[in-house]
Amino acid sequence: MSTPRTAPEAAPESAPAAAPPVIRLAGVGRSHPGPPPVTALHPCDLTIRQGEYVAVTGPSGSGKSTLLHLLGLLDTPTTGHYELDGIDTAGLRDRDRSALRGRRIGFVFQSFHLLPHRTAEENVLLAQVYNRTPRAQRRRAARAALEQVGLGHRTDALPTTLSGGERQRVAIARALVNRPSLLLCDEPTGNLDSANAAAVLERFDRLHQEGYTLVVITHDPAVAARAPRAVRIADGRLSEPVAV
Repeated sequence: MSTPRTAPEAAPESAPAAAPPVIRLAGVGRSHPGPPPVTALHPCDLTIRQGEYVAVTGPSGSGKSTLLHLLGLLDTPTTGHYELDGIDTAGLRDRDRSALRGRRIGFVFQSFHLLPHRTAEENVLLAQVYNRTPRAQRRRAARAALEQVGLGHRTDALPTTLSGGERQRVAIARALVNRPSLLLCDEPTGNLDSANAAAVLERFDRLHQEGYTLVVITHDPAVAARAPRAVRIADGRLSEPVAV
């Protein structure tokens, strides 16, 4: 008598490949030639995954600006490798670095950097010009970004007629309009009063909840405390508190 055949077991479904980190620094450092040579950032490792909200803290002169320039592809490391979204940025031509920066990184600065004679919508729209966004889509995307930060009713306002908090929200909309992988913020509340600073930080909380990856560089402990994760720079050395 033949033995009944059993149905073959179904092959297990392969798990989807994990997305690469948004930021991966491996031994990244930056020094300036002398004499004497100056080390602005000692070789460091750092991994930031999609959707994380990270504060980078440290006193003036600690190396925060150097790290900002490296993360933002505004400068190149003298040692180590920097991968952005899994793309090794070492050896990229200036044109390719600029294109990658425009597609993947949105910047928010302390001083807003808005053009005073352009409307809020035009300031946001201009961020798309160098990103090869089709002209027909730019205005629609700019308005959607302003709606996202609660300024859909101020599209035609000039920066000179906006409050400091509103100007910073226009700057955030400009940073978001290309839907970047990384939102890189440099002292984003430094020019704001306490009420407007709180409103901007609440906006960052919402963006984090929406899945954006935020890196906020600040010397203000109250700003850093809003981020679920913090790293510190002191004397050009990056460190991270050990969880207990």
